[in-house]
Amino acid sequence: MSILSALWDPFASFGFMRRALVASMTLGMGAGPVGVMLQLRRMSLIGDAMSHAILPGAAIGFLLAGGLSLTAMGIGGIAAGLGVALLAGLVSRRTQLAEDASFASFYLTSLALGVLIVSARGSNIDLLHVLFGTILGIDASALCLMGGITTLSIVMLSIIWRPLVMECVDPGFMRMTGGRGGIYHMVFLFLVVINLVAGFEALGTLMSVGMMMVPAATARLWTRRLLPMMVLSAATGMAAGLIGLLVSYHYRLAAGPSIILTCSVLYILSLVMSPAGLRAGRHVHETS
Repeated sequence: MSILSALWDPFASFGFMRRALVASMTLGMGAGPVGVMLQLRRMSLIGDAMSHAILPGAAIGFLLAGGLSLTAMGIGGIAAGLGVALLAGLVSRRTQLAEDASFASFYLTSLALGVLIVSARGSNIDLLHVLFGTILGIDASALCLMGGITTLSIVMLSIIWRPLVMECVDPGFMRMTGGRGGIYHMVFLFLVVINLVAGFEALGTLMSVGMMMVPAATARLWTRRLLPMMVLSAATGMAAGLIGLLVSYHYRLAAGPSIILTCSVLYILSLVMSPAGLRAGRHVHETS
C-alpha cells in the first residue's frame, strides 16, 4: 500500500470515517481558541472540571429520551455545565473558597451523579459511550450541532475579544474603568460549556477537554502572540484529528483516545523542539 492510498482510502471508502474527520476538524477549530483563553486566564483545571460537570445533565437527557439522543443530551449537558458554573461562582463570592476549589467540589459530585444515573438506567455500552464518546458513530445532526457551536464560538470570541483580553491581562483596570468583567466572564464560560458539549458527543466526558487544552498548550510553546497562538492551537487540534483517525483505522485502535494521544505526542515534540520548550529552560538554567 502506498502512502497516498494509506492516507486517502479510509476516508474515500467509508462514510463514517469522513464524518469523523469533519467532526474532529470542527472540534479542533472551535475548541482550540477557547482553550488558549482558558490557559491565559489560568483556568485550565476549571476547564477539566467543567467537562465532567456536564455529565449529569447529559445523563438526564439520556433517560428522558430513552437512549443516546444528541439533542436531549446536548441540552442537558449545557444546562448542567452552566448550572455548575453559576453555583461555583456564587459559592466563591459568598464564602472564602476560591473558584477553582468550588469547581472541584461540584465537578466530583457531578461526575459521580452522572455515572450513577447512566449505570442505573442504561447498559455498560451506554456508559462507555457517555464516558468515551462515539466519534465513529457521528451522524449528520451531530455534525450540524458541532458546526453551529464552532461558528458561534468564533463569532462570540471576535465580539468580546478586547474586553476578554483586557480582563485577562488586568482585571483591576477593567473594574476601575467600569467594564462589565463579570458579564464577559460568564459569556466566556458559556463558550467553554458549549464546546465541551460538542466534544462530549465525539470524545466523551472524560476526554472532551483534551481537544481544548492540549493543542492550546502546544501552541503556547511556539508563540507569545495571542492571535497566532489561537490559529496554531486550532491547526494542531485539526492535525491531531486527522492523524489520530488514520492511526486508529490502520492499527485497529479506539479513535477518540488515538486523537487525544496524537495531541499529546505533538505537545511532547513541541516541548523538545520549540523555542519556549525544554531547550529554553536548560539555557536559562545554564546562564543563571
